[in-house]
Amino acid sequence: MTTTTVARSGPPPVGVPTAPPLPEDVHALLRRLRMPHTRAAAPDVLATARAQRWEPVEVLRALFTAEVAGRDRSSLATRRARAAFPTGKTFHAWKPEASSIPAPTQQALRTLEWLQRKENLVVCGPSGTGKTFLLEALGQLAVEQGMHVAWFTLEDLGGLIRRHRADDTVSKAISKILRAELVIVDDIGLLPVAADAAEGLYRLVDAAYEKRSVAISSNLHPAGFDELMPKTLATATVDRLLHHVHVCQTSGESVRLSQAIAGQGVTPLTRSTTARPPDDAGQFHGRQRAQLVASKWARLLARQWAGQAATTRRRCRC
Repeated sequence: MTTTTVARSGPPPVGVPTAPPLPEDVHALLRRLRMPHTRAAAPDVLATARAQRWEPVEVLRALFTAEVAGRDRSSLATRRARAAFPTGKTFHAWKPEASSIPAPTQQALRTLEWLQRKENLVVCGPSGTGKTFLLEALGQLAVEQGMHVAWFTLEDLGGLIRRHRADDTVSKAISKILRAELVIVDDIGLLPVAADAAEGLYRLVDAAYEKRSVAISSNLHPAGFDELMPKTLATATVDRLLHHVHVCQTSGESVRLSQAIAGQGVTPLTRSTTARPPDDAGQFHGRQRAQLVASKWARLLARQWAGQAATTRRRCRC
């Protein structure tokens, strides 16, 4: 059986002749059929097939493989763009040993079987302990496996409710969001929740109940949501959210704070060789001054986050 060679992308190496272009009528037909990847790969594939005396079926296989691979790449890029992830972080940068979530739980979440069962996920804990990172990495993994993901903050949901209330299309907007298999709502509990945002969260959780998966990161356990929104609305939201849910608690020091104290938060600045040395030997150099300022801020943030962590530990029972 003839071995099919995958068409090479990019310009040919120096000294290798360029494959002849497709005839204009074939080019026009492929454009009309909306097969851009076949159109791009065809000259090289046909030249290789002629030189290696491929069977006709091998030519078709190579062309269709190029088209399918190209469409898969385009679909993945489209799903990522529509998800509107905040940073683009994936599990390639994730350090399982640095997370306070047990390793077996991390592995179970990464299988995404809970998405197939339409179950929810709540990750609660103090700031800087990897909640948003984990949810974004899970969302990216879902996108790579062909699923659709939608990313929101509470402020986004509030804005959506306000925009669509004017023409009475709120339900339609929520239904459009739920075309995604996973809806992520990030950072609940950091800011006061406006009435529109509280309504948006309730409408989303209610519409997704047993139909789609909702993942939430929060500084508060959902049992404490009545501190953020009216109690009746909070009770109805939490009742639906927690019926089929995995609750994971993060703990420990803030990763951002630890990196800042260790000097890993920024790339060290390089001083120009022509820069004038300090006039007074008793003055701090720029780097020493920056470290002093960072140390003061670190101590202040440490006190704030320590109090926040204590509050979260009292509220989170995962």
